[in-house]
Amino acid sequence: MKKSRLTSLMRKYPKWYTEDQQKYLNLYLEKHGVDLVFAENPQLNDRTSDTGFDAHYTYQGPWVMRKLLLEKPEKHIDVGSWVTYLGFFSALQPTEFVDIRPAKLNIPGLITKEGSVLDLPYKPNSVSSLSCLHVVEHVGLGRYGDPLDTEGTIRAIKSLAAVIAKGGNLYLALPVGEEITHFNAHRVTDPRKVEKMCDQLKLKQLSAVLDDGTYIEESTIEQLIGQKYALGLYHFYKES
Repeated sequence: MKKSRLTSLMRKYPKWYTEDQQKYLNLYLEKHGVDLVFAENPQLNDRTSDTGFDAHYTYQGPWVMRKLLLEKPEKHIDVGSWVTYLGFFSALQPTEFVDIRPAKLNIPGLITKEGSVLDLPYKPNSVSSLSCLHVVEHVGLGRYGDPLDTEGTIRAIKSLAAVIAKGGNLYLALPVGEEITHFNAHRVTDPRKVEKMCDQLKLKQLSAVLDDGTYIEESTIEQLIGQKYALGLYHFYKES
């Protein structure tokens, strides 16, 4: 890269970045005696005092993993959750992943299927272990090409509950707090309504991530009331 070009690009970035860049180029030239084949790819947000993370997505995957380690199902099914979790789920037991946009994954123990949370490829009362994490809040908003439906979240939850077998478990995560629809991103649901939407099942445990990122393993509905964008982690089961 010509010096004049490098100088003009450097003006766009913070001083610490441009100084580090020039030092690195000088070090390379001093050690190797030749110019470096060089391309800029500035990463300007990682000089922090601690490691940041998305609390919802960081906590919900391990929450399900602990459940699976405890329950030891013969097979687990996940509907639409973050695909990064699937490698871990399938390392414990055979896992099927259902999504309207099939994931082209090649992971031992994992089968992927095309399907909708509103029309699952399973018979009623047939699934012993099922997770659906940060999915139902999107249903009916058209974000993923799905039909518009003001009752999308309710229909999705009822569809999930309908396939759970007697003695089976549903691990459901969704944003809860003061109700609002952010079109076309997601809905926030009143935490008191989720159990009513899933009235075919019984609530076994409630965990939560609060607005400030605090994780609570044993939460109560009252702790979620008044939150703006908390995460409710609902472990439901169907009585035998």
